[in-house]
Amino acid sequence: MKAIYLLGRFLVGGFFLYNGFNHFQQRKELAQYAAAKGVEQPDAAVLGSGALMAASGLSLMLGIKPALGALGAVTFLAAVSPQMHDFWNVNDVGQRQNEMIHFSKNMALAAAVLAFIGAEMERD
Repeated sequence: MKAIYLLGRFLVGGFFLYNGFNHFQQRKELAQYAAAKGVEQPDAAVLGSGALMAASGLSLMLGIKPALGALGAVTFLAAVSPQMHDFWNVNDVGQRQNEMIHFSKNMALAAAVLAFIGAEMERD
């Protein structure tokens, strides 16, 4: 059972680490997208969210304060999902579906990292 937990933590952590680095690599494009979504100081938001995701991902993958890493990941998801993937405000059917998919994926990831927090709290 422990091996499955570690594998899950590693895979979810890898997702956040990869996407955190992607924020740095695609900084300009992501800042433009964030600006189009009404984010204030989009460049700083992209850098900050990239750093939060990368740190959260490393924490989960390496097992260094994984509950704190999971908290960082769920904080990121809860903060950005309603603004960046606001499918309820999109008129174009295709774009609405795309935003709904991303919003739903983020909520599923939030549930997974909350489960990691619960598992870590039970271990203590």
